[in-house]
Amino acid sequence: MNKAITDGIQLMPPAFEFGLDVWSSEDGTPGSPTYDGAPNATLIAADPDFAGCLELQKTSATQKLRYTGETPMLVGCYWRIRARVKAISGPLPSVRIASWAGQTGGSHVSGVTEVGASTALTTYGEVVEISAIVGSGARTGVDLQWGQVPTFGHFGIDLTGANSGVIRIDDIIIEDVTAFFQGSKIDVVDVRDYGAVGDGLTDNTAAFEAADAAAAGRIVLVPEGVYFLGSTVTINSEIRFQGTVTMPANAIFQLLQNFDFPTYFTAFGDEQLAFEKALQALFNFTDHEELDLGGRSIDLHGPVDVHTVVGNKDVFSNRRVIRNGQLNSVTNSAWDDVQVTASASYDPGDLLTLTSVSNIATIPVGALITGTGVGREVYVRSVNTSNNTITTSRPLWGAPSSQTYTFTRFQYQLDFSGFTTLKRFVIDNVNFSCGGKSSAVMLADAGLIMHVKDCFFISPKDRGLTSIGTACSGILLDRNQWLSNEQALAPQDRVTIGFNINANDPKIRENRAVRFKHWGVISGGGGLIVGNHFFQGDPMGGGIRTAGLVIAQNHPKTSIVCNYIDNCSIDWTNEHDATPDIVNGFSFGGLTITANHFTSSESVAWFSWLQLKPHGTGHFINGLNISGNVFKALTGPNLERVDRVDSSIAGMLPERYRNINVSGNTFTNVDEPFMNPVHLVAAQGSVSTSWRTDAAQFLPFEGSARNMTAAVPEGAIKNGSNAKVYTQPYFEGEKGAGGTAFDLFWSEPVKGSVRCTIRCDDFT
Repeated sequence: MNKAITDGIQLMPPAFEFGLDVWSSEDGTPGSPTYDGAPNATLIAADPDFAGCLELQKTSATQKLRYTGETPMLVGCYWRIRARVKAISGPLPSVRIASWAGQTGGSHVSGVTEVGASTALTTYGEVVEISAIVGSGARTGVDLQWGQVPTFGHFGIDLTGANSGVIRIDDIIIEDVTAFFQGSKIDVVDVRDYGAVGDGLTDNTAAFEAADAAAAGRIVLVPEGVYFLGSTVTINSEIRFQGTVTMPANAIFQLLQNFDFPTYFTAFGDEQLAFEKALQALFNFTDHEELDLGGRSIDLHGPVDVHTVVGNKDVFSNRRVIRNGQLNSVTNSAWDDVQVTASASYDPGDLLTLTSVSNIATIPVGALITGTGVGREVYVRSVNTSNNTITTSRPLWGAPSSQTYTFTRFQYQLDFSGFTTLKRFVIDNVNFSCGGKSSAVMLADAGLIMHVKDCFFISPKDRGLTSIGTACSGILLDRNQWLSNEQALAPQDRVTIGFNINANDPKIRENRAVRFKHWGVISGGGGLIVGNHFFQGDPMGGGIRTAGLVIAQNHPKTSIVCNYIDNCSIDWTNEHDATPDIVNGFSFGGLTITANHFTSSESVAWFSWLQLKPHGTGHFINGLNISGNVFKALTGPNLERVDRVDSSIAGMLPERYRNINVSGNTFTNVDEPFMNPVHLVAAQGSVSTSWRTDAAQFLPFEGSARNMTAAVPEGAIKNGSNAKVYTQPYFEGEKGAGGTAFDLFWSEPVKGSVRCTIRCDDFT
């Protein structure tokens, strides 16, 4: 590149022979005296070495010669000023290239180097060439480093040393030598050419911006060194890093063309810092919605507090994506759980508030709350230190008015809990490699449509994905792999939970989860749980099993469809109800369990795949569909039942069951398959006016034999004389222990068998 040619810039001063009225004896500024008519300056028409030249006698301590024309300075360009001189007579002086730096408006720019190296003349008649390079960048070989402020210069030479000597000066040459510093790489713009200094101290913000502005489709190059950027910088051009940058935490580095983690890593040289600065830009730069990790593994030495990293937003609602990489937790005390105990009061009338909390300043947002009457996966949603109150993620079902609670804060690779609201955030194809050192993801306080897809949650220490509020509203968990850190432990010894959900409308589809204490605790309603495979068994015979899914709302409006549920149960509770004793309103209902494959191996005989546990009195089932499922015990003992009611806190009221469909299921190695309606044969071998039949082994969830919808004799009903009897019996249900038996009453003593259809529920 030659600016003098390509841009039509006139660099070369006129030859001396065209007149000395443009050659100043001072700085060359307007109004300064010239050598035109000066007694110590003579034009020499013919010199054997120079042809036409200027003969000058030194009469001042510093004899100046400056071109009065304003030679333009362009950021990123370099000019070489050179002159040939020789001594004629008198004392021998020293000679140097010299200049005066000016800026727009004509004022002087102080603080820049304006003279080159001095050369002493030692021999009369010897031609000596002196030169210096001037330019904006701090480049090796640049003598006069002017930065970006000067816009023009007055160039020439200085004579120093003893006076009275006479020298001759050939015409002064100014030429474009920018190519010396760029070589053949004309597609690269070096930030040093625009004043950048890689000393880790100088603020290079303006230099980076100037280089970017000048790039015009070329690549901005950041050479070796550490370049401090004092404020936010946006680079619109493609950029390449050989050196690194450093900047304050609140300054944003926005890369328009290279917005990906590999570029940020080369820019900052530290994996976690680079990831955090890329996240900061993702939330603050509207030109990109996706951060591509480039398939890289990023070592994290502590949690990434995304809200703090972003630094300037509490609410964010635009779609953003992190994709295609791995987060790897490195051993560090920053991952250690924080545990605090504190007393607090709870009033069920104020569902989500703990009051009079002691030690409140030490309790972190996002801590798991445990204590008497606290259900699973209840977290600190917010802390108000001035009022000594805590907002909880879910109500407490049986907490006393005052007690001591334990607050445990797990540490997460990605922690969004500082955001008040975060919507439409996507994590795609990310490997959360926790290594048993950390948890993976904590959501914001509130939000909508979080989407986590095609990710691996590998060996989380405490939790895979945690919701402390309602940011899980409408969450989508698709095609993820959940691999526990506790696979070698027996199920009852595990503590890790895959995920929890508090809000409505979760979509949990085609995941695979291995050997957690619980894969998911779901307290929201309106869920679709489809096509997943979760299993929690171990190879030990007689093994205890835990819940794969906990449905922690009694009326969840949830469908569990086409899942492979292996060696774990679905537990259905109302443990997040502050007033669990039901007086009116919904009890247990609104659940569909259809077309799933339930299996077990080597489990205890009393294990059941479906377990219902009411946490208060007065509960019943109203609206339940369990159909088209396969229940199969593969190895080990036969299972006693598919279903079970855990009445350790309270029992159910079977006399209030309504709208229950349990049909079309198949059973292998299950002693007491369940169904509703129940189809069974009432048989009487000797004549009697009343026949009693017990349906306990078939009735779901300890239901009673409440209604008969059909009774069809198998063959003739006969009396004691073997005469056929054509009268119809009548039905009385809820007989015997638990009300699981029913009676058929006949008009006379009879015997025979009747196919009966019994229901444990009412439809009205």
